[in-house]
Amino acid sequence: MILDIQRQPGANVIETVQRIKSELPRLQRAMPAGVKVNVVQDRTGTIRASVRDVQFTLVLTVALVVLVVFIFLRTIRATVIAGVALPLSLIATFGIMWLCGFSLDNLSLMALTIGTGFVVDDAIVMIENIVRHIEEGDDGFTAALRGASEIGFTVISLTVSLIAVFIPLLFMTGIVGRMFREFALTLTIAIVTSAIVSLTLTPMMCSRLLRPAARAAALRSPTG
Repeated sequence: MILDIQRQPGANVIETVQRIKSELPRLQRAMPAGVKVNVVQDRTGTIRASVRDVQFTLVLTVALVVLVVFIFLRTIRATVIAGVALPLSLIATFGIMWLCGFSLDNLSLMALTIGTGFVVDDAIVMIENIVRHIEEGDDGFTAALRGASEIGFTVISLTVSLIAVFIPLLFMTGIVGRMFREFALTLTIAIVTSAIVSLTLTPMMCSRLLRPAARAAALRSPTG
């Protein structure tokens, strides 16, 4: 006898299969001695492999973004600030996705992978502007205030322009619209979260971690 089990609409197929497999030993014990319960086909194998590939791509993307930031900024402190803003924005995005009831599927992971570059853009723009004020002689706190006030509108305008790109996807109808609505919302959440982080956490970290090059060199010297 072959029993075909299908998930309900909206249910997580991997979680459904795991719950079924956890019940198989109990079902086997309830069967007569000559009856065996075997899994004939499990379609979640390809789904799991696909999700693992996207997860690896996401981790690799984060590592490459941090490496590129380090190569161009040429300072560990600025790289640490951008490196903190990136995972924090992604973690906050995961939390909002959980509150909205989104599932962690290929589309949402792909949206996070694509949004990794968008997420770090705001922080880089903010860091560069604050570093410019520090190089002009301002202390860290003053440079952070001036840099954030000057670049705040730019970050907000960049965020709005990026969100505007995904508005047509939110209003698409049919099956394609339902598939890409979660993709567009995930990207939108990641972009908005990165803007909030770049306007709050990034200037605060810059005021604490960044300092003028001449002062840093004097502190490192034996006579400083």
